[in-house]
Amino acid sequence: MKGVGLLSGEALARRSAFGPNEIAQPAPRSRWALAAAQMKSPLVWLLLGACAVSGAVGQWGDAIAIGVIMLINAVVGFLQEARAEHAIRALRDLTAPRACVVRDGARVVLPAADVVPGDVLVLAAGDLVAADARLLEAHALRTNEATLTGESLPVAKRTGTKDDQPDADRLFMGTAVSAGSGVAEVTATGMGTRLGSIARLIETASDEPTPLQQRLARVGRMLLLLCLGAVAVTALGGLLQGQPPFEVFFAAVSLAVAAVPEGLPAVVTVALAVGVQRMTARNVLVRRLPGVETLGNATVICTDKTGTLTTGVMAVRELWGPDHDAVVRAAAACCDAELGGNGRGGTGDPTELAILAEAFDRGIFRQRIEDENPRLTVTPFDTSLRRMAVRRADGVVYVKGAPEAVLPLCAPSADHDGAARATTEMGKGGYRVLAVAAGSGPDDSGMRLVGLIGIADPPRKEAVAAVAAARAAGVRTIMITGDHPGTAAAVAREMGIVGPGDDAAALVHARATPEDKLRIVREWKARGAIVAMTGDGVNDAPALREAHVGIAMGRTGTEVTRQASDLVLADDNYASIVAAMREGRGIFDNIRKTLVYLLAGNTGEVLVMLGAALLALPSPLLPIHLLWINLVTDGMPALALVMDPAAPDVMDRPPRPPAQPMLGRREWTEIVGIGLLEAAIALGVFVLRRRDGDLAAARTLAFSTLVFCELCRVFTARSATRLFWQVGALSNLRLVVVVTASMLAQIAVVMFEPSRRLFQLAELSPREWLLTLVLGLVPVSVLELRKLRGRLPRLVPSEVQS
Repeated sequence: MKGVGLLSGEALARRSAFGPNEIAQPAPRSRWALAAAQMKSPLVWLLLGACAVSGAVGQWGDAIAIGVIMLINAVVGFLQEARAEHAIRALRDLTAPRACVVRDGARVVLPAADVVPGDVLVLAAGDLVAADARLLEAHALRTNEATLTGESLPVAKRTGTKDDQPDADRLFMGTAVSAGSGVAEVTATGMGTRLGSIARLIETASDEPTPLQQRLARVGRMLLLLCLGAVAVTALGGLLQGQPPFEVFFAAVSLAVAAVPEGLPAVVTVALAVGVQRMTARNVLVRRLPGVETLGNATVICTDKTGTLTTGVMAVRELWGPDHDAVVRAAAACCDAELGGNGRGGTGDPTELAILAEAFDRGIFRQRIEDENPRLTVTPFDTSLRRMAVRRADGVVYVKGAPEAVLPLCAPSADHDGAARATTEMGKGGYRVLAVAAGSGPDDSGMRLVGLIGIADPPRKEAVAAVAAARAAGVRTIMITGDHPGTAAAVAREMGIVGPGDDAAALVHARATPEDKLRIVREWKARGAIVAMTGDGVNDAPALREAHVGIAMGRTGTEVTRQASDLVLADDNYASIVAAMREGRGIFDNIRKTLVYLLAGNTGEVLVMLGAALLALPSPLLPIHLLWINLVTDGMPALALVMDPAAPDVMDRPPRPPAQPMLGRREWTEIVGIGLLEAAIALGVFVLRRRDGDLAAARTLAFSTLVFCELCRVFTARSATRLFWQVGALSNLRLVVVVTASMLAQIAVVMFEPSRRLFQLAELSPREWLLTLVLGLVPVSVLELRKLRGRLPRLVPSEVQS
């Protein structure tokens, strides 16, 4: 064995100099810092003001309710950020807990943390590599580097390097020895390893707010300014009219209560929580709530190839030769792998498992071959020879390996030209090509070419359809893989990622390093794209953390990747991403339409109070009325509205431009227009009913009319384009039940004497109840007519239009 190892004294000195062989852990933020981070949103400050205002007017129930909503949202945010702190710590799970090294001339097993540069590692199949090292000896050594490089196949290792394989004699911390044995000298430990460099990349990856959080923050700032402005105008108008300061304060407080959408944080939380349930049904597990909506907002999906777009299992894709069964039988006679009992899975080289699975499907069983024709000698696969040979009891030698290593052993024949052409074509298809020969032995040209086998990781059928669906929805799929460029390009063409006229260089990135993946994500973000990134290995973790939404593989993904992600694919399937994207788009639609519904109602309430103040009228609504309106119209109806199923055409639209605000011109027009309409209706009935001097009756009529206006309007708020009957009431039964209950609650408040005294209301006559119901349908009718007008060109035949 090469390498005499270190003396104990020298190893101790080096451990003092280089430190423990561990991945450094970031200093965790204190709990106070995490808690303080939850108070940055302007909407939080707006709700704090609403809480204080409710307490100031003695409405402690509402103050407590708002406080509880804020506390729940703060706790959820706190737990999410605390969980994100574990992303780098999980890297420790990939380091070997113990390592076999040579110390003082003898082999010893010690904690991996005590390994130092210069140590000699002794490795066998199944070992985790404890540190970066350079090979001194290699015996059919192969390592699984998928977690670091994304390479789907085990990597053969040998002493010495070549220009085209600079890492052939290098071993890396956290990788696993899949076959063979070796001896290596440690060259780097801890943060000096390649794994350590990835840990640093994770630290540099930004953790910026999601697009939804940014949009809601902008809405919160706008609402805060509008609320303060309306309160200031009301207070100034009252003082200029000579009203008593207490009444001015009372009116301003009422206006503030009307302006604040107390239910908005709860609406957003419920929308995301419902999205979590729906995505779970789509095999997508959610670790970070905002990621639920962000996925629907994505314009680019950067995805790994192996296991996500493909099955992750090597399979025989093509056979060449006069007798395909003979090719498979000869190849199966030259395998060391052990197939699982059901003909799938097993242990050993993935390429050999693919051959044995194909043989199993053809009724050719390896065990029967061993029983009928036992092996006598084996020449294991060697990286320099690039072939394997097995001599069996019948005297026949079976050889399989790279075509350029097997064909020269065979007697010249007309088949050689055909084999060369077939090898080239299979290579263009991204297949790993093996030549299979049989004969008296490889040293006397007594071999006969049996055929060729093309092996590849086949695309998932459902993923091909999902890529097409994403393209139809205006979402680009970018393949980023550690595999060979030819393999990556072939899979991209087969998947439909690269089509006619597409720039393949922009859509397919092969042999990508962790730094490359991080750079690609940052470049797309710099172009203004909303980026979703999938991955399973440690090499993917920095890019997942940098992307707007990181998606980890649930089956094959490492703990590091899962900790750095927002979402986890339970089935490692790209099709699940596109299905979940549909839900994410539906979530955004639901939040936006619910926000429009809430703000239109609040605008109506503000304008009622503001209009009365400017006209020097008594307040049409008392603070308790406003709080009740917000409870029965903004509370449960809004929560039911946000549970709507996604619209049928949600994936037929292009992605929303990243810079597009939460509420555009159309939404603000509806908010202001409906607010003005509802305010005019409520003020109108208030003024008309007050002419006989009964202020309580006027307030009761205005109060009930406003409630019915908003409750009826929630049904048309379900879609900005589809008419009420097209949406279908049965698609959201919760909303029907909640609105019915809210209407009954409003009627009960007015009809029952105790509540009437509490709310300072008067009885309404049957005629007045009918009036409130009729007036409540006015905003609904206006909105439905507006939709109908927008659809008219499509409804009217072309000859009528002309």
